Amino acid sequence: MCMSRILKTSGFLGLATMMVVGLYQYTLLESGGVPSWLVGGHAHLGVLSILAVVMGFAVDAFALTGRLRAAVSGLFVVGQWLLPLTIWVGVGFGLMFLIPTTFLWGVCLIVSMLIMAWQAWVSEPTTPGGMPGPASPADD
Repeated sequence: MCMSRILKTSGFLGLATMMVVGLYQYTLLESGGVPSWLVGGHAHLGVLSILAVVMGFAVDAFALTGRLRAAVSGLFVVGQWLLPLTIWVGVGFGLMFLIPTTFLWGVCLIVSMLIMAWQAWVSEPTTPGGMPGPASPADD
C-alpha cells in the first residue's frame, strides 16, 4: 500500500474519530462537564490528523522513496494515534504509568518532521504532470 495513502487515510480517519469524541464531549458538557484530559487528547488528535493529510501530500510532492518514505509515514502515524490515546487511556482509566510514553510518541512525530525538513531543504517539490498553468476566471 502506498505510504502517502496510509498517511492520508489515517488523517481522515483521525478527523472522523476526533469529531465523534467532540460529540461525546458535547453530551458530557450537557450533563455536567468535560474532563480536561479528554479535551487535550481531542485537540491533539485533531491537529495531528490534519497534519497527517498534509504530510501525505508532502511525501508525494517531495517524492520520498524507500526507507525515508516508510520512516516518515510510519513514525507519523504511530505518533498521531498513540499520543492522544495514551492520554485518554492513561488518565481516563487511571493507568498513569503509560503517560511517560507520550514523550516517545512525540519523538516519533519530531523525527518524522525533521526528515521532511531535511527533504524540503535538499530537494525541490515535484508535481505529477508538471506545474499547473496560470489560473483563469471561471465562467459562471
